[in-house]
Amino acid sequence: MTQTAPRTARVALVGDRTPNVVSHSRVPRLLDALALRDRLVLDPYWIPSEDAEADGAVRGFDAVWVVPGSPYRSEAGVLAAIRTAREEGIPFLGTCGGFQHALLEFARTVCGLTHVAHAENDPDADDFLIEPLACSLAGHEAAVRLEPGSLAHSLLGGERTVERYSCSYGPSRHLDTLRAHGLRFSGHDENGAVRIAELPGHPFYLATLFQPELSGDGSHPHPVIRALARAAAEHAAAREAHQPA
Repeated sequence: MTQTAPRTARVALVGDRTPNVVSHSRVPRLLDALALRDRLVLDPYWIPSEDAEADGAVRGFDAVWVVPGSPYRSEAGVLAAIRTAREEGIPFLGTCGGFQHALLEFARTVCGLTHVAHAENDPDADDFLIEPLACSLAGHEAAVRLEPGSLAHSLLGGERTVERYSCSYGPSRHLDTLRAHGLRFSGHDENGAVRIAELPGHPFYLATLFQPELSGDGSHPHPVIRALARAAAEHAAAREAHQPA
């Protein structure tokens, strides 16, 4: 009997692809490195934020990665992709702008904070969840302290890591409400500001304000990206196992 090859995991890269965003140009190299070094082969599809507005745009994928590059052309599209991944148990990674919008989606959809806003997207709003950082982190490296027992801690293998940023916005208010509804903040900077969020009970849900895409020269994928790839492969294998013979 001829055996068919395992189904390749399909990954939705949600964001408005542009050569001006360094992280975007890093993604193909990172995917090649995952295949070469870890034998984790992914089938990537770039989904512009406006296309992500369509119902079920990321349904059927094995992972959703909301990449940096905000402001996105469609906030609604990015939030819809994140919600689908969160509610349907699709492995999810949000980096930089993806982190910011993951918190925004959770606040609005899960916590009922329907009027909270992202200051970059809606500078005239009355209630911000995401605001300009007191000091921009664009182009900086900074330490992140990891919570013991968290997913982030298990992936990064210690209580402290140094990561690269390219952002000027971060979370400010309502964080206690997000915690009370189940979101875990598992990484903080030296002053206690939130830098990593995860969702216990989800197969894989992680968001980082830093950009793991910028780690090293791109030839050795960051542990967070490697973990997303593993989660996607597991998701693909599980879907294949449940398909009718």
